[in-house]
Amino acid sequence: MHTDICVIGNGTIGKTAALGLAQAGFRVSLLCPPAPPVAASAPATWDLRVYALNEVARDLLTSLKVWDALDAERIAAIDAMVVIGDGDHAGKIEFDAYGAHVAALAWIVEHRNLDQALDAALRFSRDVTLVSGTVDQLQVEADGAHIHLADGTRLTAALVIGADGAHSWVRNHADIGIDYRPYGQRAVVSNFDCSVAHQGVAYQWFTSTEGIIALLPLSGQRVSLVWSAPDALAATLMSESPQQLAARLTALPGQPFGQLLPMVPERVHAIPLALIRAHQFVAPRIALVGDAAHVIHPMAGHGMNLGFGDVAALLRVLSGSEARRDCGEARLLQSYARSRKEEVLMMQMATDGLQRLFSSQFEPLRLVRNLGLNLLNKLPVIKRRLMSHAAGGTK
Repeated sequence: MHTDICVIGNGTIGKTAALGLAQAGFRVSLLCPPAPPVAASAPATWDLRVYALNEVARDLLTSLKVWDALDAERIAAIDAMVVIGDGDHAGKIEFDAYGAHVAALAWIVEHRNLDQALDAALRFSRDVTLVSGTVDQLQVEADGAHIHLADGTRLTAALVIGADGAHSWVRNHADIGIDYRPYGQRAVVSNFDCSVAHQGVAYQWFTSTEGIIALLPLSGQRVSLVWSAPDALAATLMSESPQQLAARLTALPGQPFGQLLPMVPERVHAIPLALIRAHQFVAPRIALVGDAAHVIHPMAGHGMNLGFGDVAALLRVLSGSEARRDCGEARLLQSYARSRKEEVLMMQMATDGLQRLFSSQFEPLRLVRNLGLNLLNKLPVIKRRLMSHAAGGTK
């Protein structure tokens, strides 16, 4: 089987890349490992995995005709965000979409909602071939890449895109090194009903001892929890009942959502957190996107947005006539890598630096960071720049 581009990895970013490249006129094969059948969830349930998508992500999905295919009733816009520090003199900073001159700071979309829309779009894409199998070998030669699957199937492509996640087989096979640092934290996620409407406002608490707690608006009178908790606390939270977790959240200082109650069915999940930075985004006839290239702390909710930014950049680079001759040409791949280096590095440095800053229990430092939050809150120009960058840097 010969295609222009082989995308390895069938997560959200891999599917988006395959769909976008096919719509750009390339023949694409999307390689995904065989998966056991999964029972469909009841429509009333809410996915524990949610994404805070910014304008770049929304614009990309709109251009691919995916955004309008989403279940709009299960999307919640974040119109404002409040960030609260810790201690007796906790600082606070507030952001809002009006001040940032954007339609919304972000949109909360469930993984299942987005995944189903992508799957439907891929089924109708004539230029995407879905290939079920596991990669056994990848050989890169001057004229193209040769992919051998475990079942004996062979594929050739001018370009291979590694979209196979944080533990990327493609990245490892291409001998691309990484910087890896575990945070000693796990993201505890769950969903709750709240007695007071959220009004489209997200809240985030930065604490030195309990990690970073975010409550994000879901459609209706519901919120989604992402608690980046130290490992020991995460273990305690996972051992408690959902009702006990809800009681902890209800008691948070300045918590505006009233009494929180676990949503039915009651589910809590924990995900280990780490920083992963690939030493390079490309290798001969290989480009990395999404978590295969970078993993950041979830405090800002922008890990998925960086992945969508990768796809958008790759589409821009491959839209020229030169790509029609050879979409795996080295100069094109280097252009893609250069276009992503600064944004990814800045986001990684920002989230990693904030995680270090707010995990310190040094009292003078706690005082300084709370004063810093209050100071930033009084500087509208800087706040606007921060919000514009978080929204995708489009304003």
